[in-house]
Amino acid sequence: MRFQLLGPLALADGPDTVVLQPSKPANLLAALLLHANSPVSAEYLQRAVWGEEQPATARAALQTCVLRLRRLFSKHGVTTSIEAVPGGYRITAAPPALDLLGFRDRVRRAAGLDRDPEAELCALRDALSLWQGSLLANVRSVVLHRDEVPRLAEERLRAVERVCDLLLGLGRCGEALVDLWTATRVHPGHERFHEQLIEALYRSGRQSQALAEYRRVKGFLLEELGVDPSPSLRRLELSILRGENLGPAGPAAARVIRGETVPLPAARPITAPDAASATAHGAASATAPGAPLVTAQGATPVAAAVTAAGTFAPVAASRVGPVPAVPHFTGRAAEAAALAARLTASPPPGPEDHRPLAVLVSGAPGIGKSALAQHVARLVRDAFPAGQLLVRMTRADGEPRPAEEVAADVAAALGASGDGRALLILDDVVDADQVRPLLTPKGEAGAGPGPAVVVTSRMGLGGLIATHGGWVQRLSTFTEAESYALLLTALGAERVEAEPRAAHRLAAVCGHFPAALRILTARLLTRPGLRLADAADWLGDDPLARLTLTDSPDHSVTGLFDRALGRLDPRLSEAFTHLAQGPPALLDDRGPEDEGPVTEAVREQLADAGLLEDGPPGPYRIHDLLRAHVRRTARIRDRRTEKV
Repeated sequence: MRFQLLGPLALADGPDTVVLQPSKPANLLAALLLHANSPVSAEYLQRAVWGEEQPATARAALQTCVLRLRRLFSKHGVTTSIEAVPGGYRITAAPPALDLLGFRDRVRRAAGLDRDPEAELCALRDALSLWQGSLLANVRSVVLHRDEVPRLAEERLRAVERVCDLLLGLGRCGEALVDLWTATRVHPGHERFHEQLIEALYRSGRQSQALAEYRRVKGFLLEELGVDPSPSLRRLELSILRGENLGPAGPAAARVIRGETVPLPAARPITAPDAASATAHGAASATAPGAPLVTAQGATPVAAAVTAAGTFAPVAASRVGPVPAVPHFTGRAAEAAALAARLTASPPPGPEDHRPLAVLVSGAPGIGKSALAQHVARLVRDAFPAGQLLVRMTRADGEPRPAEEVAADVAAALGASGDGRALLILDDVVDADQVRPLLTPKGEAGAGPGPAVVVTSRMGLGGLIATHGGWVQRLSTFTEAESYALLLTALGAERVEAEPRAAHRLAAVCGHFPAALRILTARLLTRPGLRLADAADWLGDDPLARLTLTDSPDHSVTGLFDRALGRLDPRLSEAFTHLAQGPPALLDDRGPEDEGPVTEAVREQLADAGLLEDGPPGPYRIHDLLRAHVRRTARIRDRRTEKV
């Protein structure tokens, strides 16, 4: 007898399978099997069975569910038992008796076969064969579908990625295409699948289809999510345009098995373009494959190049590139006008070796700082004939980039620019020390004004303003009218104006928070038949869990807040958690005689980090979504502690 989790929850005995009906015991069994061989606390099981709002008799009802499962096991001859342990229950299962454990065991064995690609491919195919459809389709547990199903789906996607890598490496592009056409359509935001599909098409001699697929995914990412394709996707497109030989395919990423990273051999690097292809795309010819590209002026661009139109080309070696368009940009009319006027004004007088900071755009994480800066940059591009450069000041994992590294990239990019003035957007600055080397360059006398600079940061950076001057634009949440305008622009007037009250409700549930509204519209665009009133009810039940893109977990309100809180000093994080869990009165100004449990100096630091907003009421307030996130995170942490 076997348990099946990788699809509808079922019991299988040879060819015979019993799919369990949706019920409270089915919720309980799924929760136990997902944590097989580990004690699971009664509190967690109660949440999995009944949700966050539990009946007063939940503990007694849980015992009843356990008894019903034991009777079911006895009826079907299941030898596995549910045993009571201190504080909860545990179910014991081996890989042959539970498909989830069997899948992980086979993937782990495949990882040891990396020297034999055919054997590894066969093992992974065998592991993936255990998946039998929509995960836990007959389990009606919001908690499990929110917290567990996305993690399981990610394990499967990693295995599928690896299978496609192996097929490409073995030269079996036709087989890879069969899997990749399906994967890219089911998971449109999963860029690695698109990269593999484009590579498979190109290696199959279908260059035009490969480029068409790149344009399709680029359009999707810009329109739906407001982001550019990944650097690896952009490099692949450039290689296809140049007609480069990609060389033997190789695995592109480490395998991840239950949180353990297994390193893989590095892929063979893409070779440099030959002389003819380099010349065809506007660069001077290289002397030989692998030689550095040289511009028409004889300069060797280290990090970026500028096209004939005066716009910066993407930088492969760093997080530097042209300023992208912002789809569906709405609102911020006054801020955009003021920022545009500031950027196009004549540079202030001053010594040439001291470049004043033009503008600082600051505010909470997800408030729309980058979108505003990029939108305005596009509006004023005629004033900057040398181009506009977006400089990411953090790495992909959120870690700040060293100032020296950024300065080198910017210097290389500016060295390749055309005549006239350029515009720099230093995006997501973590602290003032990252910026100062870029604002006080050692230029030559008489070189003229340097680039205009826009800094976006969650921090107030008051010290930088004090030493370098500049103008500050602090952003807050959207007004009700701006939120409604965003829904109109993104979803279309016909859909929104048919249900204006529901649209206003949706905006209110999102707290008029730009990042939340952007995620919401992306979800609604994938469900054109969903009424806005039904969406408002559905979102209002659990906004934090539902303001996420299921195929791209990084795009979520909870992930955004987690990354922001992760940057805080632990003492500040602890203070903020205390404020968010306590009553709003903790944020009141009590005067110097009674500052409360969190001092005014600490509250000022939290406000400077964009986590406390200006009142009313009182001098500070915490956005409702952020407060709810902190409280929910604390509850989950406490329950996990209890479980252990």
